[in-house]
Amino acid sequence: MTTEAPKSVSKPVPVTHRDLIANARYELIPMKSAESQIAHLPAGCSVSVTCSPAKGLAPTLELTARLADLGHLAVPHLSARLVTGPDHVRQLAQWCRDHTVSEVFLVAGDAPEPIGPYDGVVAFLREFLGTDHGLSRIGVTAYPDGHALIERRVVNDALFHKQQLLADAGIASFASTQMCFDLDKWKQWALAQRDDGLTLPLHLGVPGVIDRTKLLTMGLRLGIGSSMRYVKKNGGVLGRLFSPGGYDPTKLIGPLAKSAEALGLEGLHLFTFNNVEATAAWQRKQLDRLA
Repeated sequence: MTTEAPKSVSKPVPVTHRDLIANARYELIPMKSAESQIAHLPAGCSVSVTCSPAKGLAPTLELTARLADLGHLAVPHLSARLVTGPDHVRQLAQWCRDHTVSEVFLVAGDAPEPIGPYDGVVAFLREFLGTDHGLSRIGVTAYPDGHALIERRVVNDALFHKQQLLADAGIASFASTQMCFDLDKWKQWALAQRDDGLTLPLHLGVPGVIDRTKLLTMGLRLGIGSSMRYVKKNGGVLGRLFSPGGYDPTKLIGPLAKSAEALGLEGLHLFTFNNVEATAAWQRKQLDRLA
């Protein structure tokens, strides 16, 4: 963790429960299954496009450009471990300018070994901020539930380093968290981070509407095993998330929305697993209910 206070910070904007639902960001995975789902995205919504270590950055950038052409706020994930070096960094920055991309989301990526000099986001971000990228906002990752492969201390220190770099550059930023079903743990983590000096607005990562089996399987693959085990074993409220009525994102969002201002919770990130149609239907239903 850095001890120096950031020169400037991104002030969290107070939001309501309805704000979180209405402005939720959809996540798409650049796979064939995404094709039939694009038409179900709400008009002009924000869409995050993931990056696969197997397919590289190209499919992410291609889908991002398509979504932007359709009028969406398309946000590509840029994986530091898939960047070959400084020339590639400048090429990505130029791509952002050429496609009028206003925002990116930075991840280290799941590649076992980096193909270039950037083992994680901090080194890549330092290089990227020195380019003429033209961005207005940059998002970074946060891990309330810990990371599957990296020590908690290392992950935490990296988050504060990223905050410092972004503040020094004077660019708006936020931290989006992994899926975490233990609400008390999420709150405790957020409050502890605030006490330690984290000023980045937070985006809550939750699954959209998805089949229970797929959710548990994908959750374990995404490195959120302890939260998934919590869901499976806990007999209380969270244990009832998978009752006969099925999983409902509202059961996670509602309680945290009440504490949004205290936690600095600014936005909602919906992991759709390319099941946009069902998630969009859920969003419309909730907005009607909250109207």
